[in-house]
Amino acid sequence: MLDRNRHLTRKISNWSTIRSSLTMLSLGLMLSVLTGCSQIVRTPTVKQQSKINTRLRTIKSRGKLICGINDNLIGFSYKETDGSYSGISVDLCKAIAAAMFDDATKVEFRHLEAEERFKAVVLGQVDILSRNTTWNLSRDTSGGLDFPPTNFYDGQGLLVRKDSGIEGLDDFNGKSICFPVKTTTEDNLVEQMRKYNIGYLPMPFDDNGELYRAYDENKCSAATSDRSALVARISSLSDPDAHKVLDIVISKEPLGPVIANDEPAWFDVVKWVSYAAIKAEELGINSANIDSFSNSKNPEIRRFLGVEGDIGTQLGLSNSFAQRVIKQVGNYDEIYQRNIGEPFGLERGTNALWKDGGLMYSPPFR
Repeated sequence: MLDRNRHLTRKISNWSTIRSSLTMLSLGLMLSVLTGCSQIVRTPTVKQQSKINTRLRTIKSRGKLICGINDNLIGFSYKETDGSYSGISVDLCKAIAAAMFDDATKVEFRHLEAEERFKAVVLGQVDILSRNTTWNLSRDTSGGLDFPPTNFYDGQGLLVRKDSGIEGLDDFNGKSICFPVKTTTEDNLVEQMRKYNIGYLPMPFDDNGELYRAYDENKCSAATSDRSALVARISSLSDPDAHKVLDIVISKEPLGPVIANDEPAWFDVVKWVSYAAIKAEELGINSANIDSFSNSKNPEIRRFLGVEGDIGTQLGLSNSFAQRVIKQVGNYDEIYQRNIGEPFGLERGTNALWKDGGLMYSPPFR
């Protein structure tokens, strides 16, 4: 009986050892499977890559960029009398075309009203919206939109007549204010007046041209929009010297381009073309002196210009994409001065480089 019990004990002990080994083996297999799965997630399949590169591939095969703008916004996106286009927002689209096709003219501009602009992006009617659009949380998290880097930091202001006696928000009690409907401008105005319990008369407009004509004809006491837009508009009024933009800033308005969600390759191109203009200014490179840097020994400059390295091919572009941008469109300072600084005397302010106290900052090109 004692021998039988010893034998049974050995069998139980052996089974416990086997069961422990099987458990360890199972855990090992599970870890292997999980590890394999994680590797699959990190490395998209050819089919997945094909899906995420759709927009970039479409633009390349089409041979031109389709850019949605507001063609009546002086300084940002404006259609000139000769049919050409100018402005900071326009120049971003030209820079992207230069980077992709080595030809800044390979852009088709389409005018979009405020209420139709986001739908046009989501439906793919335009490749990019470059129309002084404010980046905020609700737009970024709904509607299928993505916001590449801000290319102009602004704030909402108020345009009034110098003889109006209006100096502060309290002076707007009982006064009428013209504003563009279905925009963050409208939302900011409503919020600020509610915050300070100011009873004003709202005058909404669908068309910016009609808005400023109404203001110029004294049909409203003030016009409100981004401060830069107001400064630019003064020159088009019948008596520019009779008007001023108040020192009041009632909001933060980070303005920049918009593209459709789920297009990471296209997002990268827009992002790094935007940064190329800023980086060039940081490096002291502009459209006039860029050729003098061709034999530079500075490795950072050589990478940026595509003389060495592969930063361009990583984006699906030529290694010289940054050179193309600067030669054909210019660095950020050239773009700013050409469209805003020289015509309207508006200082860079928050749009200066980070090292000059502004917010313009490019990540490293490496």
